Amino acid sequence: MRQTKYAVFLTEADRARLRTLIGRGEAPARLLTRARILLKTNQGEGGPCWSDDAIAGALEVHPTTVARVRRQFVEQGLDAALDRKRPDRVYARVLDGAAEAHLVALACSTPPTGREQWTLRLLADELVRLEVVDAISYETVRRTLEQTNSNPG
Repeated sequence: MRQTKYAVFLTEADRARLRTLIGRGEAPARLLTRARILLKTNQGEGGPCWSDDAIAGALEVHPTTVARVRRQFVEQGLDAALDRKRPDRVYARVLDGAAEAHLVALACSTPPTGREQWTLRLLADELVRLEVVDAISYETVRRTLEQTNSNPG
């Protein structure tokens, strides 16, 4: 048995769950790969106890991925090792309902003189000039207009 800081010891119930998950083949590929990693790193009774490099080569993943899955299993349990961690990022919306309405009205209005139509950058600049928002990117303008059902033409 090899010595490692994060040794994986699967119970019979855990092994059965992982084998069933892999056998069905209906789960996302990432989850199936993590299940295979856990089965190969198992140092419990009847476990193959493969090295990280051997698992990485067989499953075509990076050895760091194998180590990360082992660590997650030991520290947080089977479910945490299998499931994808959702990002912690939460962004405040730049445009609220009133600002979105202002943007749509602006996009449907007549473009500035010398222009045939509004561009995303012109709309973003105009929203800042009119002090609807402090700052806004043209990409935010694009995403907002994409979500509306307005038809300027």
